[in-house]
Amino acid sequence: MDVGALARTRARHPEAVAEAAARRGRRPLVGGSGRLMIVAADHPARGSLAAGGDPLAMAHRGDLLARLCLALSRPGVDGVLATADILDDLLLLGVLDGKVVMGSMNRGGLAGAAFEMDDRFTGYRPEDLARLGFDAGKLLLRVDYDDPGSLRTLHSAARTVDAMAERELPVFVEPFLSRREGPGPVRNDLSAEAVARAIAIASGLGGSSAYTWLKVPVTENPDDMARVMETSTLPAVLLGGDVGHGAEDADAAFEKWRGALRLPTVQGLVVGRALLYPPDGDVAGAVDTAVGLL
Repeated sequence: MDVGALARTRARHPEAVAEAAARRGRRPLVGGSGRLMIVAADHPARGSLAAGGDPLAMAHRGDLLARLCLALSRPGVDGVLATADILDDLLLLGVLDGKVVMGSMNRGGLAGAAFEMDDRFTGYRPEDLARLGFDAGKLLLRVDYDDPGSLRTLHSAARTVDAMAERELPVFVEPFLSRREGPGPVRNDLSAEAVARAIAIASGLGGSSAYTWLKVPVTENPDDMARVMETSTLPAVLLGGDVGHGAEDADAAFEKWRGALRLPTVQGLVVGRALLYPPDGDVAGAVDTAVGLL
């Protein structure tokens, strides 16, 4: 990956990003298969750089871009979710033609920060996504009943859902009930009750749910997913996450997704580190396995 060439283009021809976006061939959000397979790479802008046991894995931008290009080249991969810096690179590399491009919208709640739950919208705005001709947006909605910052996040999220609906742009809402225990990190509650409640809260945001999708985790007990997904009729995709260091961890994640993908409202997968940084290093193999689940 020639990161020097990307830097030179950015320095001398910044207009090339908008030109590449204007040339990009578009496609429907959901293709002929009726399923979605999206590779996620929006972690770095939240300061979350760890993957597969390496605390700085995603800090190597050239390596990350190479992995993304490989993943996007595999059959059955529909598109990518990322922040502007990464999507601009991929536009300049010319690998987004005919792909679903999903912009990550709120990145203000930095991982580990005291203000993590006050997750302001510091990424793409609805007007940016419309101007660039992108296909969807994504927002993270973590709610901590003990943190006033969550109310600001809820309010901002609701107005963003409204703005996306006005533009007839899909928005993928990723809801969690979360909590911070003492000085430790924020933890997401993956119990059936918590995931169902988070889905209910997210489904009711804004003045219209017509363009709202859900991006949901598999519950701690995968057998609870059928009951949890009955909470809403909104279309949903499953999220991934870092699956651990060993092949058995990856196998367990794939098996959890396999069961949940059979549920009627679940339309696909949006997975990042589990596919880009698999334990055995085989990005193509991990992506192909995920596609096979669909």
